[in-house]
Amino acid sequence: MPRTREELPVARRVRPSSRRRELPIGPVVLTAAIAIGGGLGALVLLRDELQRRFLGPLPVPGIAARLDPQGRLLGHFPYPEAPADRLVEIASGFQMDRDAGEAFQQMRAAAAADGVDLRLISAFRSIDIQKQIFFGVKSERNQTVEERARVSAPPGFSEHSTGYAIDLGDGSLPASNLSPSFESTPAYAWLQQNAARFHFQLSFPQQNRQGVSYEPWHWRFEGTGEALRQFAAAHRLNGR
Repeated sequence: MPRTREELPVARRVRPSSRRRELPIGPVVLTAAIAIGGGLGALVLLRDELQRRFLGPLPVPGIAARLDPQGRLLGHFPYPEAPADRLVEIASGFQMDRDAGEAFQQMRAAAAADGVDLRLISAFRSIDIQKQIFFGVKSERNQTVEERARVSAPPGFSEHSTGYAIDLGDGSLPASNLSPSFESTPAYAWLQQNAARFHFQLSFPQQNRQGVSYEPWHWRFEGTGEALRQFAAAHRLNGR
């Protein structure tokens, strides 16, 4: 079903030490003792305590998952939040990185000259806003974090937080907004033919190796060295 605007949709690797780690006495040993006679609940407590002590805190509070070997959380790479002094307003309520915003304005003007109405649906989103989107819609829809992550990045792992990513729609077919049916619109056909000229690339094509749902509306800017650096890990994973 189409998604609403409100829903809008690596790791530091440490070389293992050759020294054997000693199991600390105290809370862990106490939890282990409880687990012997405390059943499944106590075993879960023991697991969580061991993970906290030896693996460090979870990347995102509220998500009981850790980074995979590529540094991803539930398929998504981590991204920093764009510095405030890099952001510019490109439309009422929408901000982008200044270089990406300039390129988008040129791309939208070129599309309009060809009779295509590119509509901006989402651009920069802060990590705090992404947190509200991820957990708020997850709760409303009674989703697991795994289900939610297929269509929306966890906070701190969204391309939108970089200021380089945008969600686009077709002004002539608003019913296709944030839906796979966007791929059948004139806007998508135009983007397929012209977006690269303005340094925009589709982030999540069909059967992408990140395991994120197909999003024909989600494009990212890669027209500067900094932008390319931000998405280097995604490029390596997808073999681009």
